[in-house]
Amino acid sequence: MSQRAYNEMWAEAQLELSCLLAEELPVEPPRPEKDRVVFFQRLAMLYVRYIQVFRQLEEVYDLVVHPQKRRIIGTVLEAVMGRVLELKNEMVEKEFSEYHYMDDVLHDLKRTPADLEIPIPHYFLSERNKEVQERKTLLTDILKLVEINESPELLMAKEMSQEEAVKLIQVAERARQGRLRAKLNEESRKMNQMQRTKDIGTVDIELSAICIQKVWRGYVERKRTKIARDEEMILLGMSMDPKYQVPRPAEISAQASEACTRFKQEEHEEAYQKSIVGVTNQLREMEGHDIGKTMKEQIRQWFLECRNSTGVFPDYPDEEDGGSALIFAEKDPKQLMEEIAEKEEEDSSNKPKGKEENKEKQKKDKAKNDEAEEEAGLKMLPSAFLSDLEVGNKAFVDFWKTRNESENFHQRHEVELIKEEKRKDIEVEIRKQVDEQMRQELAEWKLFVDKDKGGKTKANAKKKGSKSGKKKKKEKDLTADRTLESLCQELVEQGLLKQANNVRLRDYLGDYSYLGTTLRQNDIEPMPSLSDVRQVLSLYAVLPLGSQAVHEKAPLIKAILLAGPAGVGKKMLVHAVCQETGACLFDLSPLTTAGKYPGKSGLAMMLHMVFKVARLLQPSVIWIEDAEKMFYKKVPKEEKELDPKRLKKDLPKSLKLIKGEDRVLVIGTTKDPLSADIKALCKMYSKILLIPRPDYGSRYILWKHLIKKQGGEITKALDLSSLAKISDGYTPGHMVQVIQTVVTKRRVLQQANRPLTAAEFVAPLAKIDPVFQEEEEALKNWYAKTPLGKKRIKAATGKEEEEAAAKGKDAKKKGKK
Repeated sequence: MSQRAYNEMWAEAQLELSCLLAEELPVEPPRPEKDRVVFFQRLAMLYVRYIQVFRQLEEVYDLVVHPQKRRIIGTVLEAVMGRVLELKNEMVEKEFSEYHYMDDVLHDLKRTPADLEIPIPHYFLSERNKEVQERKTLLTDILKLVEINESPELLMAKEMSQEEAVKLIQVAERARQGRLRAKLNEESRKMNQMQRTKDIGTVDIELSAICIQKVWRGYVERKRTKIARDEEMILLGMSMDPKYQVPRPAEISAQASEACTRFKQEEHEEAYQKSIVGVTNQLREMEGHDIGKTMKEQIRQWFLECRNSTGVFPDYPDEEDGGSALIFAEKDPKQLMEEIAEKEEEDSSNKPKGKEENKEKQKKDKAKNDEAEEEAGLKMLPSAFLSDLEVGNKAFVDFWKTRNESENFHQRHEVELIKEEKRKDIEVEIRKQVDEQMRQELAEWKLFVDKDKGGKTKANAKKKGSKSGKKKKKEKDLTADRTLESLCQELVEQGLLKQANNVRLRDYLGDYSYLGTTLRQNDIEPMPSLSDVRQVLSLYAVLPLGSQAVHEKAPLIKAILLAGPAGVGKKMLVHAVCQETGACLFDLSPLTTAGKYPGKSGLAMMLHMVFKVARLLQPSVIWIEDAEKMFYKKVPKEEKELDPKRLKKDLPKSLKLIKGEDRVLVIGTTKDPLSADIKALCKMYSKILLIPRPDYGSRYILWKHLIKKQGGEITKALDLSSLAKISDGYTPGHMVQVIQTVVTKRRVLQQANRPLTAAEFVAPLAKIDPVFQEEEEALKNWYAKTPLGKKRIKAATGKEEEEAAAKGKDAKKKGKK
């Protein structure tokens, strides 16, 4: 696509965004909605529309080469991502479920389920490519050092028992005998063939010729019929033309142009950065002196105006309040003096009140809020991103929408825009210098003119000095004398810092849940599909970790728990989150930490090191495998030595220290959450995602993709539909295990003569125990006891009571008639 096409796409996205802003920020505030279903429909509609805008802006941002346009698109894109997360949070609060089914909304907007997929921005990795590569090299170097240190022990000869030695010799001897036997059989077969060829007569030659003709003609006809059938299927659109399976010239040229566009992006960005430096220096030299001079004149004028109107010279505004920027606001000297005096009074009156007064006040506020909610109904929560969206939309409308770029064919930066931006920055720099000079000048004026009031100014200065109050306690740095490299090396040696596996979120295959809406309409809570899990994890983990602006303003999620049977892909999801965001992976699993850093001080040191390095190398993911072990109701005898509950008290305390600016996420995985204390588990993990066994659609996709990945060919002989049907209850992990045993290197070579069949996968599949319905029901019942699950049940029972009450009223009315 050309740059013009991307500009048009940007304009379309901005038009849709302006429509959304008009709906979300009307002139008159909308009336509160009392019907929860109608309110949720409105949220769902906005959510789907914002995702479409998100997709368009992400594509534009990825391939637009104009550096200044990219900055505006980037800020709007981050604000759209944040708004999507806010709407998701509201939907969860209103429907009391992490998973939503919006078939009716998709139908109304003429969209497909694929449009609900959350796109993962390419810039998460492309803009941090250098940093990510440096981290990878650092980790690989440390791992090599660790391997070198451990290698002498590994190379030492292991002790072998007499039985093992005998067994090894027997295996080698039997292999030798087998090879000799095979060689003898081959020689005898060749001898027999030689004898047969000598005894053949004329009749036998005719019969053999007929036999060959018969086989050949049959083969040719079957081949011809197959070609005709394939052509018919291609004509009907039931199968793909083989020529489209190979990359076409158009595809290759598109990939080449995309690579060229990315190169241009880098080139234009470098030129833009150089231009910024040049323009800034030029403005500082040409206009800096004049700006400073005019500022001083204005401030002196303000001093005199205040003196004339109030009879005294004013106090100079502090740097925290904006300094002389307050003076240049459109206000009278009296108003400014009043504002400064009010601020001082507020600071002095902000003293801690008694606990009882605070409690009473909180109770009153709560009661008022509850009453207001009951009277008002459902309203949209205040947004932290709508203001950013408005600013971005205004910048587009005011400058870029009507701009004629016929002369800027190569899409290079605009020098005038740089001047406007940098002029403001230079003004701020000069203002700070001017403020220091004018403070001294004001003090001199006061000494000479207001000698009688000199004492008061000192008193005020003392008051301001005492305003600071109590300082907050800082977290003690236990490793202040150590470098980041040494800390990383120690964590790698202890197995607490690991390299993430090379998997992406798109590799976590699964189909959309088509029955979700129908089941919910019949008051049956559906199990989420693997596609739903992928979408939710993109929202809760990938987007906040990938963008600092989104993480700071969006609803903060510190810890996520992935609960599901073994083999559903929990570990894969953790590694995929790390790969998508370029995050470091820390492992605080009970089995990994067992026996390391003993004692209370050792535990404190371990947590301090992990969280310190995680903050310094953010984004970071702290993974806790078998999270239920940390919150065991009763520790099993065989695990008592490991002390799995040692992190139970200290880890939640460390988790509380994570703030909005820290892109650190704790992800726990559990296959047996029933053995844990649910209250403590839910207290630590704010989001709990239930991962089920795959449904029929997901199983079909998994079989097809995994067999191809292993080197197998999908032919008509392989009935994938039946295979997906009989593998109900089996997880993706089980499927991978079965495919690896069946589709071996030898079997791949035999496919030309003997294609794969579904029957080959049945026997190894039967040897594995599936996830039974009872296990899934137990997980479902456990999830119903979580805070969100309880709310969902409560809302459902409340709805039933309302319906029953409505039916009772109708029956009474009929009885009266």
